Amino acid sequence: MTQETIDQVLKFRDDRNWKQFHNPKDLAISISLEAAELLEVFQWSAEDTGCEGRLDRIREELADVLSYCILMADACGLDLDEIIREKVKKNAEKYPVEAAYGSKRKYTELKNKAE
Repeated sequence: MTQETIDQVLKFRDDRNWKQFHNPKDLAISISLEAAELLEVFQWSAEDTGCEGRLDRIREELADVLSYCILMADACGLDLDEIIREKVKKNAEKYPVEAAYGSKRKYTELKNKAE
């Protein structure tokens, strides 16, 4: 995501004087609600797990989730690039390629193949 996109989301909020309502608790709730709306796109789809025929709704709901994530990061003074890099690094340690490649197991269930 570019800084230009982040700035556009923040400007949209600021132009409406909504920052006053954007505390971490309410933003966390909003992220969860929008994520639930994204999940709803797949509700009752049984074995149909793909995006076909759903891309418009997925785009809309995913944009809402990401917009609220930008607002949450801003409210908490967090740098999105920094926190994502840190998380990828932590995940790389928990899920080394040798143990995790092609596996859907949780890191606590993985055994390092090199051992």
